[in-house]
Amino acid sequence: MMGSLPTPADLAIHPRDLKFNRAGTARDAHHTRWWHCNDPVKTAFLNALSITFPQGESLFVEAVRRYRDVADPVLREQIAAFIKQETLHMREHVVFNRLIEQAGYDVAAMNAYTTERMSIARSRPPIAQLAITVALEHFTAILAHGLLTNPQHLQGVPNEIANLWKYHAIEEIEHKGVAFDTYLAATKDWSGFKRWYVRCKVMAIMSYLFWRSNARHMADFFRQDGINTFGTWMRVLKFHFVSPGLLRSIFGEYWKFYSPNFHPWNIDDRALIANIEKELGMTSATA
Repeated sequence: MMGSLPTPADLAIHPRDLKFNRAGTARDAHHTRWWHCNDPVKTAFLNALSITFPQGESLFVEAVRRYRDVADPVLREQIAAFIKQETLHMREHVVFNRLIEQAGYDVAAMNAYTTERMSIARSRPPIAQLAITVALEHFTAILAHGLLTNPQHLQGVPNEIANLWKYHAIEEIEHKGVAFDTYLAATKDWSGFKRWYVRCKVMAIMSYLFWRSNARHMADFFRQDGINTFGTWMRVLKFHFVSPGLLRSIFGEYWKFYSPNFHPWNIDDRALIANIEKELGMTSATA
């Protein structure tokens, strides 16, 4: 790992106990199924991500928790904070996903598909599950960074819904090195080549599965809206790669994962976290 920067020694991971829509205020924002600027493509993309979060993050927690005993005391504390953050994310996206259903969508098939994929992942060896978590945590971190650095991505979204996504994004950035550092600790007896090869091989596989899952769920939403057409998918490509171009913006950061010198904290974006946290007036949850 020569040339890579480690997780900052003074990094603090703060679980923030945001409770979304407890007063029911976001329900009014779902008076239309297309809550993101009345746009079915923007709405479907974030809905498709949210549908997978509760089950996916449960797998991440299990995979990282399993290796607490090989971590040093600092990493062990970070793992505990990671688990707390992910548990809170699961809770809040369960609430958000109920709003998706209340907007009239049938998500049973999407949930069943996600359950099937999680079952397959859990059938893999523990270290493979950890490598899967490392790969998907890289995706969530770079997506979160892209979401927060371009105001277009959440422009026009009702405040409470935008706050949920911003809150989730800053915590994904904040704990982006935990699974990776746990993987390094768990594979300390491996050669550098094997450690690099396994994580890159898993990333290549998960890249295909991640975007296939997202596209599959978006297609389900489009079918239910009667717009699963060639024209809609051309709009999806424009949304991803032209304007606002979230996938285009993360393309370079995605490929950095394949470098032997990669570490999530090669980019220190804690200033971005601080700015968004200040904007939203968030506070840390009690342990």
